[in-house]
Amino acid sequence: MSYRMYDLIRKKRDGGELTDGEIEYFIDGFTNGSIPDYQASALLMAIFYRGMTERETVTLTGCMARSGDTVDLSRFGELSADKHSTGGVGDKTTLIVAPVVAALGGKMAKMSGRGLGHTGGTVDKLESIPGYKTDLSPADFLGQVEKIGVAVIGQSGNLTPADKKLYALRDVTATVDSIPLITSSIMSKKLAAGSHNIVLDVKVGSGAFMKTPEAAEELAREMVKIGKGCGRRVRAVLSNMDVPLGAAVGNSLEVIEAVNILKGADSGDLYEVSVILASQLVSMVRGIAASEAEREVRGAIRSGAAFEKMKEWIASQGGDVRYLDDVSLFPAAAHVKDVLSPSAGFIVSTDAEKIGKASVKLGAGRASKEDTIDHAAGILIRKKTGDRIEVGDAICTLLTNDASALPGAEEEVLSAVGVGEAAPEAGPLIYGIVS
Repeated sequence: MSYRMYDLIRKKRDGGELTDGEIEYFIDGFTNGSIPDYQASALLMAIFYRGMTERETVTLTGCMARSGDTVDLSRFGELSADKHSTGGVGDKTTLIVAPVVAALGGKMAKMSGRGLGHTGGTVDKLESIPGYKTDLSPADFLGQVEKIGVAVIGQSGNLTPADKKLYALRDVTATVDSIPLITSSIMSKKLAAGSHNIVLDVKVGSGAFMKTPEAAEELAREMVKIGKGCGRRVRAVLSNMDVPLGAAVGNSLEVIEAVNILKGADSGDLYEVSVILASQLVSMVRGIAASEAEREVRGAIRSGAAFEKMKEWIASQGGDVRYLDDVSLFPAAAHVKDVLSPSAGFIVSTDAEKIGKASVKLGAGRASKEDTIDHAAGILIRKKTGDRIEVGDAICTLLTNDASALPGAEEEVLSAVGVGEAAPEAGPLIYGIVS
């Protein structure tokens, strides 16, 4: 059957439902360049306003996942596991969750991205460990997962080219904020990566893409539904991103914090979110209750088994494990400055996105894809929302190798933190779990 983009655009513009064949025609044609950007943009805008049915979104997700290379994890049966975060500040949970899940029998075959804008990237963090290789051949990647249960590499090859092209177009046509398009973008990458069990960390708050619990839950429910419709086990955890997660924002700083968690340092919110995410994966992989999985996860951290698995993983990918045993080996930033509070009271609000932007100014992130990363740069959080603070107390500590970046970063931090007379009501760390 032959199709015309004009007919698809008009049909969706008028509220019609696209057939599987029409969606496949669109994705194939846009990916190979036979459908021009202006027609793809028109269809994206029609989808933005008219939405998509569950069947349409499942079909769109599957077509995007099959638009390029896919990873075959069938050799691991139902043990393969993956996690995805919708993006946050100080979010280093993969560094903790991956070795924990592997230590408890899961096969954690993960492809991670680099940071862009105010959110960090797992690959950048891992590259702060000298020698760590983020690029493995498919055979080495799968072989390592089979042998030790975990491998984390950069997104490689021709994975979901349709998503890359569509996202670039959505970014410049004001069609990013569409639940079906967000869902298909995220889930197509997860499907192409091959894992049977997927946990989604859907961030909520000032440092997240979804600013309210209601918007985050809508996205979470849609992603879980679409993932299941494509034959995967999927759960979503709605976690708080009104403040940075943990006490470190940066690359080597976040590795150090994750290592300390696995060595037994209970760091509050980071520890708890990591435990919940790992528990949901272990529950799916092992077919046990989440409460039982949580006991095993806490035990794997407490016993040191998860830290030993982390060292095995890092060493297998060429990383120097001496840096894990002795985190003081990580290079220190040349310039360190405390940001002091100009007023007394309680911290009533923290704009996590602004904290993330301050870390980018220090060199810990990228304003554009071409920027280089300063692995030693970042921010150490000294006071968080709800804490009492006095005049002259350190809100946080800035670290950088570029002294000229300090004033701008300090200004950004001060504008991010609100101080009031009364302590604010504490928000939940986890808003809910969608399964």
